[in-house]
Amino acid sequence: MTAGILWASPLPPVRSGVSDYAVELLPELARHARVRVIAPPQWQPPPSWALAGTVEVVPTDARALPGEITMLHLGNNPYHSWLLERLAGDRVVVVLHDPVLHHLLVQASLALGDRVTYRRWLEAAHGVHGGMLARAWLEGFQGHLEPFLFPARRAFLAGVMGIVVHSAWAAGEVARDLPDTPVAHIGLAVADPGPVETDGLRDRLGLDSRTVAVMHLGFMTPAKGLNVILAGLAAARRCGIDAGLVLVGEGGLPAGFRGVVADLGLAEAIHETGWVTGDEVRIVPAAADLGVVLRTPSAGETSAAAGRFLACGTPVAVGGLRQFLEIPEAAAPRLTPGPAAAADLARVIAAVASGRRDGSWARRRLAARAAYESRHRPEKAAAALAEFVRSLA
Repeated sequence: MTAGILWASPLPPVRSGVSDYAVELLPELARHARVRVIAPPQWQPPPSWALAGTVEVVPTDARALPGEITMLHLGNNPYHSWLLERLAGDRVVVVLHDPVLHHLLVQASLALGDRVTYRRWLEAAHGVHGGMLARAWLEGFQGHLEPFLFPARRAFLAGVMGIVVHSAWAAGEVARDLPDTPVAHIGLAVADPGPVETDGLRDRLGLDSRTVAVMHLGFMTPAKGLNVILAGLAAARRCGIDAGLVLVGEGGLPAGFRGVVADLGLAEAIHETGWVTGDEVRIVPAAADLGVVLRTPSAGETSAAAGRFLACGTPVAVGGLRQFLEIPEAAAPRLTPGPAAAADLARVIAAVASGRRDGSWARRRLAARAAYESRHRPEKAAAALAEFVRSLA
């Protein structure tokens, strides 16, 4: 048994990938350690609280008991802001779900009108150059790439006991910033969906069995490459391939793209599910022939979507950058970053169509499932996480 763990993260019903991660990993982690879970501010458990009877939930102001390690989960959105004041505590381990924390810094300072903290933290993270960038931002000179070039990790992580990341690339980046802090690379845990009856799923989604179904999983934002996905889909269809796009998640197709979709003749080829529950999101990727996960620019962020496609044995087309290159190519065909990505996606869709006929795509599906088994199973991640905590304690 390892040291006790005081876990702090977003929890359902917050619609966050880290919330899902918590629900899927905590039961396994509780087999290895004594775990208490902090209730986020104003948190109300959902009607069917998945962790009932598995872990103890303690009040928001709870502090670590003697012998406990506080485990904070940081991502790059406002759902994690309430955790920041705990970074200064003793015996803190951070699970870093996003290696770029500049956007979180903005939420915790500038968004609250606190210009002093923004500049001070950027200087702490990046020295004189961070101070220069802060001055430029405070004068209104802002660009969308600066947060990725100035990730602000040291400002948040300089005093912690250990750091967990989900890719070898992120481990290298963090180790370069904080060479004296132990860093563990532990794959992102996603639940095993088990056997899934795909024909029924496709029927519910309105997908013909002959259609090559391409799927995007999660809230669609401009950074997730919708323009590339639409262009690649249109090119494949103009080559005579019956291909469709399924958008799974809140938001769906942004209003500004509907005219483009009509011009490309894709109106009948796009299916939108809206928000799906945690139970559904685990199985719906099985209905797809190909997932697609793109980020431009890429911050090296963890992709739960990629893990869910792999768990369902669905190959996933990824941007050929950083952490995505760690997934075997047979499971994750690469799309060249930049203008060629749409043509690459069209070629992959064509490979799906031919591979369904000659059986080669079935082998890709086996490779996808093998990639899941090797790095994403919750029981493996929980054991590795407990061992890391044990080594620090």
